Amino acid sequence: MTTPTNLPSFWSRLSIAFGAFFKSLGDAEFAARVRDDAVGPVAAAPVAPVAPAPAPAPAPTPLRAPTPDSALQLLSLFQREARLIDFAQENLTSYSDADIGAAARVVHEGCARVLREHFTIEPVRSELEGARITLEEGFDAASVRLTGNVVGQAPFKGTLSHRGWRASKVTLPQLAEKHDARVLAPAEVEL
Repeated sequence: MTTPTNLPSFWSRLSIAFGAFFKSLGDAEFAARVRDDAVGPVAAAPVAPVAPAPAPAPAPTPLRAPTPDSALQLLSLFQREARLIDFAQENLTSYSDADIGAAARVVHEGCARVLREHFTIEPVRSELEGARITLEEGFDAASVRLTGNVVGQAPFKGTLSHRGWRASKVTLPQLAEKHDARVLAPAEVEL
């Protein structure tokens, strides 16, 4: 069996997991698709082939090396305030939906507290979801993802299905020089 070489990295999977977790909390249809397809990705609607652009492709953007300490610090905050790692590591098959829902409420409240205390988060787009919008040529493709029947070139007219999120301010606590950010939660020993 050949192993695919385009699998997402740990940090990409962490980002995907957080996104799916919060989207599941806010979108019942998405949560149902995740529940009903617990062993694979959510099937996406087929996308029509995109016509090739007449201009040459721009040079690839240089990649930045990730800084794991900040990501680990954030994960530690989610564990401290919401027990997120405990929740994600728990095998939920033996619990009732009511028990899982009660635990999800605690996780949700703690995660929301971390987000409120350490981030200023605002929508990418100001329009209401469901609004018809036009994306002119040169729109920021990093801030807007086109879905559905994507054919041709801008301007694109469509319906805003999600406003997106952007962090306008991040205020993570400073770390001591010798702090080991890999310890997300210390072991606890009761005496």
